[in-house]
Amino acid sequence: MKVFTEEQVERFERDGYLFLEEALPPDVLKVLNDEFDAWVEESRSHGEPYGITIDGRPRFDLEPGHCAERPALRRIASPTELSDAYLGVMRSSLAVDVTAQLIGPNIEFNHSKINSKQPGTATEVKFHQDILFEAHTNDDMLAVLYFLDEVTLQNGPPKLVPGSHHGPLYEHWQDGVFTGAVAPEVAERAQAEAIPCIGPAGSACLMHGRVLHGSDPNLSDRPRTLFISAYRSEDSYPLETSHVPSEHEGELIRGVRTNRVRCTPIEMAFSEVPTGASFFEQQAGDRM
Repeated sequence: MKVFTEEQVERFERDGYLFLEEALPPDVLKVLNDEFDAWVEESRSHGEPYGITIDGRPRFDLEPGHCAERPALRRIASPTELSDAYLGVMRSSLAVDVTAQLIGPNIEFNHSKINSKQPGTATEVKFHQDILFEAHTNDDMLAVLYFLDEVTLQNGPPKLVPGSHHGPLYEHWQDGVFTGAVAPEVAERAQAEAIPCIGPAGSACLMHGRVLHGSDPNLSDRPRTLFISAYRSEDSYPLETSHVPSEHEGELIRGVRTNRVRCTPIEMAFSEVPTGASFFEQQAGDRM
């Protein structure tokens, strides 16, 4: 199913990302937000990361300073395992059709997560490339970032470096430690070149797995929550353990199984799976 025009596809190939308006119908958006709000309320009764993913790590990640009075739930790993609504969006949405058009026609589910920045929280996402966390036999990988809230310049929008998917894969190991981020000098250049992706709730940003990106803290009085659903070409096989494991990983979402593997030249160091709830500790330098 073709959703984007040839011009839009060419723009994605040039920049490595595209903005999609009205990616979620209003009724679906409301259900996703209602369920996330319930998880935030649940987090008030916890003082440290909690829940269990299929690899035994915490599912719900809490920002330092989280408390009942000011909850700061910043990450939920694999919400598709908890919610039929999130699972349904992962399997069938306008953005999934677009993904099949861009990296398909045969695509598999890779992983999902919710990244949230509650008002006034300090978590930033340092510049990185997703593929450096998940080596595959080829780089036809794409993440859909669904905006559950309006994303503005003030509440920590995703910032992407146009065309960086055509450039090098930057080291995410610094001085023998996997930091999950590029070196400071690379980040400085990226900060100067990055474009913020902003838009109303229900929109989405579709981003290639090699695109250099990050985001600033949310210093506003409004939340910024993203549901991220990542996909790969059906002939792209994982070469290392997923950082966000899911019982749905590898599920065929569009197209057919070819029973073929496609390899393209990629040179990179394997990543390091965090022992804590998420990569935020790695980026912050907390070796749990």
